[in-house]
Amino acid sequence: MLKNKNYIDIILPNFNSSKFLNQTLKSILEQTYKNWRLVIIDDCSDLKTINILKKYIKDKRIKIFWLKKNKGAGFCRNYAIKKTKSPYIAFIDSDDIWKKNKLKNQINFMTKNNYSFTYTYYETFGERKKIIIPPLKFNFLSFIHNTSIATSTMMIKRSEIKNIKFTNTKICEDYFFKCKLLKKVNYAFCLNKFLTKYRVRKDSLQSSVIRNFFWIWKINKDYNKLNLLENFFSLLHISINSIKKYNGKHLF
Repeated sequence: MLKNKNYIDIILPNFNSSKFLNQTLKSILEQTYKNWRLVIIDDCSDLKTINILKKYIKDKRIKIFWLKKNKGAGFCRNYAIKKTKSPYIAFIDSDDIWKKNKLKNQINFMTKNNYSFTYTYYETFGERKKIIIPPLKFNFLSFIHNTSIATSTMMIKRSEIKNIKFTNTKICEDYFFKCKLLKKVNYAFCLNKFLTKYRVRKDSLQSSVIRNFFWIWKINKDYNKLNLLENFFSLLHISINSIKKYNGKHLF
């Protein structure tokens, strides 16, 4: 099954997502592109969430790993990457939704152009409804000023992520990963179609802006090696773009 050169591993970290999980899984199962395997890493969820996941155990396309201790989304994604082998990897969060032709459109876009890192337009729904149109391509320098690559829109070549990992921090783990990957592949390219629906939840709207600032500042300083002025302008531009994206009510 995994011999197909365009096979995709879908990685889904899950924690207490019982309210939205069925919708997310339904959107994956209904994909028009069929050469995929879904790997779910359950991050020590509650019983209600576990009972939902157990309904999918018999589906041969789905593999579930159960963590005994909560580790965070970054750890879960790294764990899933180690447990999979397909040439392409797509990520989705446990409360987001894909359009039915998401995988088909994106894998065709990647293979036709020989791209290593792609993302798509997306819509927000839930607490905020908006269309998000990121730039048609990012390099590292443009990304640290405008972080509008949603993780659930990403598809990447596995061959490009050797020694590249998500951090085990509870927040901003995907920002670090994207920075490292962009430094390696030089550019990420956007498929200009709305193929993903990104859920904005009430709890994410209330997340600590100061905490997010701290972690992005720290990643920029310690890993991206930005000086004080560069780091300041990175955070300034990220804030401005986030305000435009979420009408000033949600940063990052």
